[in-house]
Amino acid sequence: MADEAEILELGGHEVRVTSPGKVLFAERGETKLDLVRYYVAVGDPLLRTMGGRPVLLQRFPQGAGAKGFFQKRVPDNAPEWLSTTTVQTVNGTPSRALVIADLAHVAWAVNLACLGFHVWPSQADDQEHSDELRIDLDPMPGTDFGMVREGARELRALLDEVGLTGFVKTTGSKGLHVYVRLEPRWTPYEVRSCAVAVARELERRRGDLLTAAWWKEERGKRIFVDYNQNAPHKTVFGAWSVRARNGAQVSAPIAWDELDEIHPDELTIPVVLERYERAGDPWIDIGPQSLEPLLEWHERDTAAGLMDAPWPPVYPKMPNEPPRVAPSRAKAVPEED
Repeated sequence: MADEAEILELGGHEVRVTSPGKVLFAERGETKLDLVRYYVAVGDPLLRTMGGRPVLLQRFPQGAGAKGFFQKRVPDNAPEWLSTTTVQTVNGTPSRALVIADLAHVAWAVNLACLGFHVWPSQADDQEHSDELRIDLDPMPGTDFGMVREGARELRALLDEVGLTGFVKTTGSKGLHVYVRLEPRWTPYEVRSCAVAVARELERRRGDLLTAAWWKEERGKRIFVDYNQNAPHKTVFGAWSVRARNGAQVSAPIAWDELDEIHPDELTIPVVLERYERAGDPWIDIGPQSLEPLLEWHERDTAAGLMDAPWPPVYPKMPNEPPRVAPSRAKAVPEED
C-alpha cells in the first residue's frame, strides 16, 4: 500500500488523498485512488443526480466487506471550503451534513473511506420539498432478479398510463430503483403518499408478483414495493455510487431497453466506466415532472376508506395510520354477542 498522499485539483480546491494505494475492493484490487478516479470519470452524470443535495456518509475504513458505520455529521476539522447544511433526523435532532457541491466534495468523502453515498431526495436549499419520487423494488426470499425485472416493467407501464417517465437503476445489490424527478412543489409527506398509492395499485394489478405489505410475514415470495423509502428524512443509495461489496458493484443507471440484458452483479466499476464511455448517461433526459396524476390516486384511495400504510418504527405515530403491530402479534378482537 502506497503511503504518500496524492494531491488532486478538483472544483477549484485541493483535495489530499491519504494512503491512495490502500485496497478498498478485494476482488480486483481497486484502491482508494482508483475509486476517486472512477467518480471523477463519471462526474457529469454523478453531479446531475447528486449535485446540491445533502448526503449521508457510510464509511468503511478497512474496505468493502469489512465493518462500516454511518456518519451523519461532518467532522469539525473539515476544510473551510466544504459545503454543508443542517438536516433533521427522524426524531428531530439536527446534524451538519455534507452537500455535494462539486467533485472535490466527493473526493473529500472518499478519502474518509466513504465508498458510496446515501442521498437526500431534495436540494440542500429547499428541504421542505422533495424533488424525487423513488420506488424501491426489493426482492424477498424465494424471488429472483427476473421477477424484479418484471416488476419494474409493470411499474413503467403504470407510470406511462399517467404520463410520467421513470428512470431505472440497479441498487448495487439485488433490487432495482425507479426514480421520477419532480418539480419541487410537494412535501415529503405528499410524495410518500403517492408512493403508497403506486405500491397499492401495483399490488392490485399484479398481486402474484408485487406486494405493498409492510409486514414481512405478509409479503410471501413477491417483490416488495418499498414506499417508505420516500418518508421524510429518508436517504436512498445514490446513482453511480459504489456499494461496499468486494466486487465494487455500482448502483448503475440503465436504459429500459437493456433491462433484460444486465444483472446487478455484473455492473462493477470497470464495466460501468466502459458503458459510460461507450454509450453515455442513460439518465441524460431526466427532468422535473408533476406529481398530480399520482396525487389523484392517493385521493381516490383515501376517499375509498383506505388508511395510511404503516410507517417505519423510528417515526412517530402518524394520523390515519393503522396499528403498528404485525398481524400475527395483534390481539384478536372479541366478537360481540
